[in-house]
Amino acid sequence: MMAALGQFVFALNTLAYQELRRTSSWRHPSNSRVGARPARQYVGPGDETITLTGLLAPEFMGDRKALDRLREMADRGAAYALVNGAGEAFGAWVIEGMEETGSIFVREGVARRVEFTITLARVDDALADPAGGTDGGDDWGDWWTGDDWDWWM
Repeated sequence: MMAALGQFVFALNTLAYQELRRTSSWRHPSNSRVGARPARQYVGPGDETITLTGLLAPEFMGDRKALDRLREMADRGAAYALVNGAGEAFGAWVIEGMEETGSIFVREGVARRVEFTITLARVDDALADPAGGTDGGDDWGDWWTGDDWDWWM
């Protein structure tokens, strides 16, 4: 396992990234002053993004449906915990964007080589989806409608 975003695991058999680029910023707004440089004040952390780039070659490594599963997670609009393979937690992240470029097509129009870029944006940790990106399955609601002793018969 290279990393996990919610319940999605980045690995050779699913989707392996070749580069992880992390960008962090901090906010220091300025206030103009007469005869001096502008004054700056630290007001907190700014935006933080992670960009994952890689190559999917389903005949050799990876799963054709992996990018579709990530798109479904992005469509939910939820934040997911990001953890690397060593167990280091990076906090809660949303999928902000995805790009994919297919090449080397077979006769049926399926790409044998797919280059991808996934952009994640950091959000407050309290926003992370507690289900980890799973849909929880079917809602069983009130699944038992029989007599409490029917199982005995």
